Amino acid sequence: MGILDKLKNKAQQAKGQGKEEAGRRSGDSRLEAEGRKDQAAGGTKQVGEKAKDAAQEARKTFGTGS
Repeated sequence: MGILDKLKNKAQQAKGQGKEEAGRRSGDSRLEAEGRKDQAAGGTKQVGEKAKDAAQEARKTFGTGS
């Protein structure tokens, strides 16, 4: 839920984009695939962070939980 986690996820996505592009330009299909994997992992983590934020906001709105 923290800003640091969100930044790490965005950085992972950016790193993945760089790897994918480097792999594409050099013809290295493994590097390209690794870049796509990094992007997907970062994106998945971002979705999890957004879900946590939504749950926290719902708790605040409806007054349940901590």
